[in-house]
Amino acid sequence: MNRADDAEFALDRRALIRSFDRASVSYDAAALLQAQVRTELLERLHFLRRDPRSVLDLGCGTGAATVELAQRYPRASILGVDIAPGMVDATTAALRDAFPASALRAMLRRLLGRTAQRLPAAAQRTLRPPPLARCADASALPLPSAAVEIVFSSLMLQWCEDLDTVLAEVRRVLTPQGVFLFSTFGPDTLRELRAAWAAADGFNHVNRFLDMHELGSALSRHGFAEPVLDVDRVDRPCDDARELMRELKLIGAHNVTGGRARALTGKQRLRTMLDAYEAQRVDGRLPVTYEVIYGCAWAPSGAAAPDSLKHGEVTVDVAHIRRRIR
Repeated sequence: MNRADDAEFALDRRALIRSFDRASVSYDAAALLQAQVRTELLERLHFLRRDPRSVLDLGCGTGAATVELAQRYPRASILGVDIAPGMVDATTAALRDAFPASALRAMLRRLLGRTAQRLPAAAQRTLRPPPLARCADASALPLPSAAVEIVFSSLMLQWCEDLDTVLAEVRRVLTPQGVFLFSTFGPDTLRELRAAWAAADGFNHVNRFLDMHELGSALSRHGFAEPVLDVDRVDRPCDDARELMRELKLIGAHNVTGGRARALTGKQRLRTMLDAYEAQRVDGRLPVTYEVIYGCAWAPSGAAAPDSLKHGEVTVDVAHIRRRIR
């Protein structure tokens, strides 16, 4: 059977990176949902009312958010990080197109040296370091501790094999009072596909995504203060289950749950799954649900964590919990 028809999402890290590289050209075109979520998350930066000196785009993909962050914060040092070299290349190209004079600015900075620090603010903004992209694993960021004021991450956390390690790294690189703004998938994501696979065999073919309270607990464990999370449900019906699975591969979906099958799924089981999914068709289309969790959490201002963190409590403002259907 063609691997493109198999809903098992490769866990092998090298295979995953290769699939990211192949997908980099069509990545955003095949992921309208990612663009929608990214736009929503970027809009939330407005409420932070910050003028940061350093911003990290964690899981930068093809660089759409990295470019937006660089334009939004013209005085900040911007870094995009992704595990896939192809994505980093795409981000670098996007930054080069958006900021064509970055090489000239870098040359002027070198010529001016320390004199650049005495220039008017407007001139310093003109000479700021160009935004960059680097290839790195989110669980081992190539940054010193307390180096970043804002960590921005859109739809990346759900594919991490070890979320605790990634959150510990994000907490490490954040400055005191730094902000972690992120989006990730919740447990209702792809529930229809999960139910169809359940009718075919006993293996886990679709990720089990963490719910809002589990994420809040994980943030608390790693020293984040005042986590605030809300939920958005997005319905995006499709015409064909095979096409849905191919699109999931293009956005980097891979199965990191226990109980997954270790070999390719047989034709009969695939056929059973497809028939079960067809039984869910409504008004000529197959239902596809995505539950998107948006989160914001802060690094404490001092060395000591607040009392609520010491006791492992999680505070989520009920007024900020929303469930929307699109």
